[in-house]
Amino acid sequence: MKEKYLYSAIFEYAEDGINVSFPDLPEALTCGDNTEEALRMAKECLELTIYGREEDGEDIPTPSRIKSTKENESVVLIEAYMPTVRMEMENKAVKKMVSLPHWLANQAQDRKINLSKTLQAALYQQMNLPFAPQKRKPKQLIKK
Repeated sequence: MKEKYLYSAIFEYAEDGINVSFPDLPEALTCGDNTEEALRMAKECLELTIYGREEDGEDIPTPSRIKSTKENESVVLIEAYMPTVRMEMENKAVKKMVSLPHWLANQAQDRKINLSKTLQAALYQQMNLPFAPQKRKPKQLIKK
């Protein structure tokens, strides 16, 4: 996997904002109210699109050179630095529904026990991993 990608984005200026597309990645579409927002949204869109393709085992095309042909368009190079994106996505908190006996849930609430933290600690212990909430756990540490 590459660390850095650089793709051309087409910024199409309209009265109601800026539409952004990536010709090499047809599913990557976003928009912004102004140039600053469009740049931020384009970067996030590119990063998430590449991350999704990596996770799904899909090809990531070689970026092509794009020239703008319309008067209301500009070509903007957008960079995605993937190590940071991958780390953020691997550490992203996910919600999981758990079932507890009513009396146990009440006792935990009365004692102000953080159920998420408690479940995390139990999972780390069950998998023989050092408990470090909110820290990155590389995939190679987790034995299946």
